[in-house]
Order: sequence, then structure tokens, then C-alpha cells
Amino acid sequence: MPKNNFLEVLPSNYRHEKKFFLSKGNFSNWNKLSQITDSNINKIIHDHPLCTESRLKKIRAISKLIIDLDISPGHAYILLHSGITSMKALSILDPYTLERKIGRLNRKLNITLSSNIDSQLLKSWILKAKKYS
Repeated sequence: MPKNNFLEVLPSNYRHEKKFFLSKGNFSNWNKLSQITDSNINKIIHDHPLCTESRLKKIRAISKLIIDLDISPGHAYILLHSGITSMKALSILDPYTLERKIGRLNRKLNITLSSNIDSQLLKSWILKAKKYS
């Protein structure tokens, strides 16, 4: 993904956070976003009050999942919205439980995810997460 467009995958309700990160040259990829600290977040929301702490923390969690698991932003969103916000949270699950969480998300949103998520993929994510724990 081009350097300036990697944040375009974020939903429109993240527009203030996207604008902030795009205006700052030092947040130019997922790896740099994954390294944002809580003190960085506090400074950002102090200096840019339209940015919210919860959205910034979600962006950080998504970027960490993207980097650590080497997955697409779409898969990272699915994990995040299924309640998996960290490698530790993922490492304690089994593929069946993770599949149920994702299925619950599908039913809650009344959609069918078009991503190719199968048991083997879930198992590989969990194994990668266990290496980090």
C-alpha cells in the first residue's frame, strides 16, 4: 500500500485521526503507529481535541495486529471488533472459540464477511500470537 494511502482503509469516523497522522510525517506506516505510547496518545488528544483516545487506541491495536500477525487491515478489524485487541488475548483462544467470536460478530452486524477466514488461518494466527506470549 502506498505510503500516504495506508490510512485510507480506516472508516470515515476516524477522519480526525487520519488527518492528524497524515499531517505528521513521523506516522507514515503501520509499524510507526503500532509504537504509539499512552503518553503520545494523551499529548495528541490534548493538542488535537477532535481526536479521541478510544479511536487512537483502536488504531494502535489494529496496527499492532497487522504488524505482529502480518495480516491485512481487514482481518485486523475483524479481530478487533470480535473482541481480540492484543496478541495475548489471541494466544489464549483456540480456533473453535475464535471462529465463534467472529461468527457472533457476523450475526450481530447481520452480514457475511467476504474474507477467506477458515480454521487453518485462525490456527496460524493463534500460533503466531503464542510465539509473542
